[in-house]
Amino acid sequence: MSLPPKHVNNRVVINVGGTRYETYRTTLKNIPDTRLSWITETKAQNSDCDPVTGEYFFDRHPGVFNMIINYYRTGKLHAPTDVCGPLFEEELTFWGIDERQIEPCCWSTYRAHRDAQETLTHIDGIDMNQDEQDSDIDDHVAERFGIEEVPAAKEGKWLHWKRRLWNLLEFPYSTKAAKVLAIISLVFVLFSIGAFCLETHMNFRYVTVPNATILDVHTVLEAQTMTKPYLFLDVVEYSCIAYFTLEIIARFIFCPCKREYVMHALNWVDFMSILPFYIRQIVIRISPELETSTGLYYLNTLRLIRIFRILKLSRHVNGLKILVQTIRASAKELLLLILVLGIGVLIFACLIYYAEQVADFGENDFKNIPLGFWWAVVTMTTLGYGDLHPRTALGYIVGAGCALCGLLMLALPVPVIVNNFTLYYSHAQARMKLPKKTTKILVGAADALKQQMSLPVSTKHDRDVSFIPLPK
Repeated sequence: MSLPPKHVNNRVVINVGGTRYETYRTTLKNIPDTRLSWITETKAQNSDCDPVTGEYFFDRHPGVFNMIINYYRTGKLHAPTDVCGPLFEEELTFWGIDERQIEPCCWSTYRAHRDAQETLTHIDGIDMNQDEQDSDIDDHVAERFGIEEVPAAKEGKWLHWKRRLWNLLEFPYSTKAAKVLAIISLVFVLFSIGAFCLETHMNFRYVTVPNATILDVHTVLEAQTMTKPYLFLDVVEYSCIAYFTLEIIARFIFCPCKREYVMHALNWVDFMSILPFYIRQIVIRISPELETSTGLYYLNTLRLIRIFRILKLSRHVNGLKILVQTIRASAKELLLLILVLGIGVLIFACLIYYAEQVADFGENDFKNIPLGFWWAVVTMTTLGYGDLHPRTALGYIVGAGCALCGLLMLALPVPVIVNNFTLYYSHAQARMKLPKKTTKILVGAADALKQQMSLPVSTKHDRDVSFIPLPK
């Protein structure tokens, strides 16, 4: 049975990558201002239409087109799960469909690749392979110094060497020399932290007070002020301080922007970690009797800042960079976790305070609600120190409820953070292991040239191979 003429004229055949799709022109008109809606109006002048067969041919991905044509039929745009996000994004651009029309059920999957790429752009040395990274680092440093691409002989010896030395100090993977210097710096950091920890142990200290022993002291403060670390620890200390001082001076001299250098947090950590050493040496030279004073001892404890030098490992371990970016990207989930935990702590601290008063026989650990805060925190986080615990039946019930609620509150937001870390880490590892692209492919360049040469002069500027949807 043949169709009436009006139905035959209404049908349209679309060939996408060798796969034929048949639909109605009225269906394609459901989504106006798109590529498929335009072919229903310009059949005679459309170069995509075969005048012999009457079908339209597009050399695009046929699998993705299933979602595109279904959008015209149902009005709901879903993202395929068997293709990557960038491919579907390119197809939407070609067909002239706004990505904001994607259904909520598929939006997170569609945006996952873009969110990961945006996050990785803030991590130095991950989003490019080694050869491209070296070139981009040189360009980045040259741009910060205000240098154009000119030979080294013309840019000035001082500026040339300043740029090279900053590259050596700032980017550990730029050259082999930079890698060696980064390893040396890391060794000094580890030795400095190790010596700082060992000198607090009595086996690495000797008594400086005459006729006194370690057994005569009763507090840790007294033991530290009456003793000194052995000589080899002092040698390690002085060597590390000398190296860190030279490094800070060199980085400040060769940095392209002094303001950015001063605003960087890790630079302040470097400066504050060596400052107590020099203050102590100046005070001892002025008044030697103050060497064993309590005030100078507390000033010396500011050397604790040096342990934050371990954060420099993030320059060498990409996993730490990804972890920091994961925490930033998961800020909303972390705030939600803290908020939910705070609400639970407040509720159960008040409940346990009044529950323990029901049968109070003088052994009540919860003298006030703030003590209940501490008990609720250690219970909800499953630590359970046991320093405070309920003693009544009603208190046990409240404690059981607090522990169960704590498990639920901690279990719900954590998987989101873990998924973010897995997503970013997998993207970073993939981009680091990606081989270098030696050939740049210009897709559609030859066809574009042929079409531009065959079109009249008046229409050459009106046609483009790529399709850009008009703003609505």
